[in-house]
Amino acid sequence: MAAARRTRILIVDDSAVMRSLLRSVVCAEADLEVAGTAADGESALRTIETVRPDLILLDVEMPVMNGLVTLKQLRARGSKMPVIMCSSLTQRGAKVTIEALAGGASDYVTKPAGQSGREAATRALSQELIPKIHALTSEVQPQPVFAAMPGAVLPGLARAPLMLPAASAFKAQPVSSVPAVLAIGVSTGGPAALDVLLPQLPASFPLPVAIVQHMPELFTRLFAERLDGRCGLRVREAAEGDPMRAGTIYIARGNWHMEVLAASRAGQPPTLHLNQGPLENHCRPAVDALFRSLAAVYGSGVLALVLTGMGSDGLAGSRMIREQGGSVLAQDQATSTVWGMPGAVTNAGLAHSVLPLSAIAPEILRIVSRTHSETRELRRRVV
Repeated sequence: MAAARRTRILIVDDSAVMRSLLRSVVCAEADLEVAGTAADGESALRTIETVRPDLILLDVEMPVMNGLVTLKQLRARGSKMPVIMCSSLTQRGAKVTIEALAGGASDYVTKPAGQSGREAATRALSQELIPKIHALTSEVQPQPVFAAMPGAVLPGLARAPLMLPAASAFKAQPVSSVPAVLAIGVSTGGPAALDVLLPQLPASFPLPVAIVQHMPELFTRLFAERLDGRCGLRVREAAEGDPMRAGTIYIARGNWHMEVLAASRAGQPPTLHLNQGPLENHCRPAVDALFRSLAAVYGSGVLALVLTGMGSDGLAGSRMIREQGGSVLAQDQATSTVWGMPGAVTNAGLAHSVLPLSAIAPEILRIVSRTHSETRELRRRVV
């Protein structure tokens, strides 16, 4: 019986120490192998043509050609090969990583810092990196070399999507409740997905929007600032006591759970509460923490959206939203970087609709417009 094919990883980093550390992490896994290494982006693009990796570990800051430019050139050639950015936990590193994630990088890891030695650094990096490699390369197929013409679309270059246990035939369910808040849970592939979705919401959007994107603390502030410049709605990193007001998108702060508390006085909006309670689903912030609190405060008025991401964070919270009469939408498998989170919600039968990314904003606007129009018409008739 032939041995299973190992997933081939290309390591790109200008630091020999970091290349060695990444090699140690990859080689410790029986189903992974190092296909090659490169010290800058220009060399990496040449190397890809010969070693045919399944995934690239790409440093952010390098001489000759940095990680962001390398990624842009890779995507311009039609490659959908998974790319994990390796970022230092600095403001500059975080800012460039955010740009890379919005520009098509699949995920990122932060370089070890503050560990007592190589063994501790290897262990910390492995714990963060290996699950992401496995999620992004599930059922991976061999990658063909680049076409000779720049910009040519390469059929078959895309990674096979992550497959979850087959669900029964999905049947869309109509949304009948009137939404009072939009909640979004997202992880792997989220920055690129939100970069498409959120600018489609107009400045007149009548609901507050609360988002949990799994990211470290420094990253979430920079991510909110970037989105604020691209969206008609105001985007801000959540702060303790923020009122939930229409026209604002609140991004959960990294390393803090974001919950919504009921208004303390009649006529006042609910407010945000941040806490550093225990990790949920190995995450802080956790989607479940946000969804659970929204279900308790808004009841049937929650319109929840679960986008691309590893794991199943958001599943328990979606179930609570449905139990309270709220509505749940999920991103489809074909357009998800990893179909873990939306797939879990879909396979549990909790999604009203499962939609490609391009159709989600129009569906949200349709639901909000229809339900609010019906409410206004009902009020007019009563009066």
